[in-house]
Amino acid sequence: MAERGALSLLSLLCLTFLQTETTAAKHVDKGSAAQPFSPFWFTVEPQDMLAIRGNMAVLNCSAHSDAATPARIEWKKDGTFLSLVSDERRQILPDGALFFTHVIHSKHNKPDEGTYQCVATIDNLGSISSRTARLSVAGHFIFIQQQLQEQTPNSVANNPA
Repeated sequence: MAERGALSLLSLLCLTFLQTETTAAKHVDKGSAAQPFSPFWFTVEPQDMLAIRGNMAVLNCSAHSDAATPARIEWKKDGTFLSLVSDERRQILPDGALFFTHVIHSKHNKPDEGTYQCVATIDNLGSISSRTARLSVAGHFIFIQQQLQEQTPNSVANNPA
């Protein structure tokens, strides 16, 4: 009787094991296997810059991955994604840079000044965000004045009175 019970138990264990193996094989066949890891990083990140009102400006950004799909680059301004579909002044260049045809800045209207961040995305892999970069805007007079101030200490040091 004990032998018969042990034999029934062994048969039950074998059937359970076979059922588990068959179910696992079906899941693998459906493509649920983990995707291999692909390195993904920025090769160029945006830097703080001082733009001159009315002139063009460029914030650079570029990402690289070993994945077959290239990264899609998007930009955030002050933490919000930019909608550039109908924007005639700003566009994303093929290398991922954000290009301003002319920077707008007035006393009450400063749409271009702020913090910018590049976001690179590869579908089925993920997204990475760059460092934030500040775009400051100056008028022609302020920019020239700043350039003169930067040159003055050198001129005074080289030409003592």
